[in-house]
Amino acid sequence: MSDTQTDRFSFPLLQPGQAQKEMSHNEALTALDLLIQPTAEAIGLDTPPTAPDSGQSWIVGAAPTGAWAGKAFHLAGWTSGGWRFVAPVEGMAAWVTTDGLTARFSGGSWVLGEDPCAHLVVGGNRVVGPRQSAIAAPSGGAVIDAESRAALTAILAALRAHGLIAT
Repeated sequence: MSDTQTDRFSFPLLQPGQAQKEMSHNEALTALDLLIQPTAEAIGLDTPPTAPDSGQSWIVGAAPTGAWAGKAFHLAGWTSGGWRFVAPVEGMAAWVTTDGLTARFSGGSWVLGEDPCAHLVVGGNRVVGPRQSAIAAPSGGAVIDAESRAALTAILAALRAHGLIAT
């Protein structure tokens, strides 16, 4: 660990005998304000907005310009003191208001609207789990008629389209 900043988010640490300790403390609080339940107005912008409101933040794109230059993929927040940036860490998540979805930082970039999980539970009931082997479409035979076969084929196609069964 550095003697001057925290390891994960580089918050400034107070030093013995440091003058104006409140400056370091306030910078750390400003960064925390961006990070606690982060909400971004939009994701992937490369150009800073011209008239942001204090407290608004954005997820910077891959090729930032202007005041955001050199801050690719950072969380950029506008404060009364100007732009503040927080570098994302693996697994960090932020709500993106324009999309109404969560973005997660994974593998060096932000992924919008994907939440990996082992299984989905609704109301205490497991409703979706890992994908199982494919179900073969009905074919041939003297018992199943054409309408039943068409209905089963449509059901299987819908389940595949929703990703609930394998193709």
